[in-house]
Amino acid sequence: MRILQLCNKPPYPPIDGGSKAMHNLTRGLLAAGHTVKVLCISTPKNSLDLETIPKDYQEKTRIEGVYVDTSVNIVDAFTDLLTADNYNISRFFSPDVDIRLIRLLTEEKFDIIHLESLFMTPYIPTIRRYTNSPIVLRSHNLEHVIQDRIATGEKNILKRPYRKFLAKQLHDYEMSILDRVDGVAAISPSDAEHFLEHGTRTPVTTIPFAVEPGEYKTDTKHKEGPTIFFHLGSMDWLPNVEGIQWLLDEVWPKVLKKRPNAQLHLAGNKMPEELLKREMPGVQIRGRVKNALNYMRSRHVMVVPLFSAGGMRVKIIEGMALGKPVISTPIGAEGIEYTAGLNILIAHTATEFAAHIVALDESTEYRDLLGIEARKLVEASYSDTRIVEDLVAFYERLRKR
Repeated sequence: MRILQLCNKPPYPPIDGGSKAMHNLTRGLLAAGHTVKVLCISTPKNSLDLETIPKDYQEKTRIEGVYVDTSVNIVDAFTDLLTADNYNISRFFSPDVDIRLIRLLTEEKFDIIHLESLFMTPYIPTIRRYTNSPIVLRSHNLEHVIQDRIATGEKNILKRPYRKFLAKQLHDYEMSILDRVDGVAAISPSDAEHFLEHGTRTPVTTIPFAVEPGEYKTDTKHKEGPTIFFHLGSMDWLPNVEGIQWLLDEVWPKVLKKRPNAQLHLAGNKMPEELLKREMPGVQIRGRVKNALNYMRSRHVMVVPLFSAGGMRVKIIEGMALGKPVISTPIGAEGIEYTAGLNILIAHTATEFAAHIVALDESTEYRDLLGIEARKLVEASYSDTRIVEDLVAFYERLRKR
């Protein structure tokens, strides 16, 4: 099968959740014997650097990027507000990408056009004009849900109505897209159910984030000293910043009362300066780390304090694949078919979150059990091979319609 994969940012190098989700899918499709052509948007924040991409990967994917300045422009944002366009989406549209897409669809025949995220949907009209191939939207997140949760948590009463308006605007756009694609590959069962509740006749399936378990070697050596709890995420994403501030303000003081020697390590790309300068007992905060897997492997427990996320947290799957026990809020663990208390710990309040940290700090056996079961869950439900098989079967069904 020949697949055109359109990405809203470079899938390589896989340095964050979105790029990893795209890259792992590309790799899985190639390994299954399919042909994948990758066309991506290169932005100021996420630029395509061919020098960092292995030659073999370049040859197999023929990856190319088109530069688009997606930086937020206040004038454009205000104009879109007045015209009811959605600036979150429209800033990813570029005539240059459109022209390259036209040439590509004119020169080559593809069996499937695969859109990575809602941000590539502005190109649907062009795709429809130049090919009859089925269009599949891979929904990484329910974008309007994220925006609505951010709006609900907004403390500034002047900003809250504006955020609510943007969330509603994004909801209307996201739901309208359902009838403009031939299939939706949601990243979680809950997201898929949300789409189906809209009443769409467009086929919807669940294609979660997956990993190659063999790449995630577990560390079975017990480390001496206090347990280290860690968070690793992109800190230019508002839900991560909100979650970390809550963890430091509400949870960590409760932990220190019971376990004064406990340690908390926080790391992430574009860590805010105010967090880097913050000093608290047992807390170490740093920016981007060179090797995320090594960072995760060398620490005991992962914490995921999120309240306004959506979709599925890539880092949780990676932590589980490494055999790490995970403590998360319910929203942080959304999209993962877990069993609370067996392969993950779920906390609804700061007191519960702190209690879970204390319990894991006190018991090596408890940590080991959770980590082993977490790894089993990944092997059974979130491996590349299984997920790609499901996606290809979905492709085939759409081609026969």
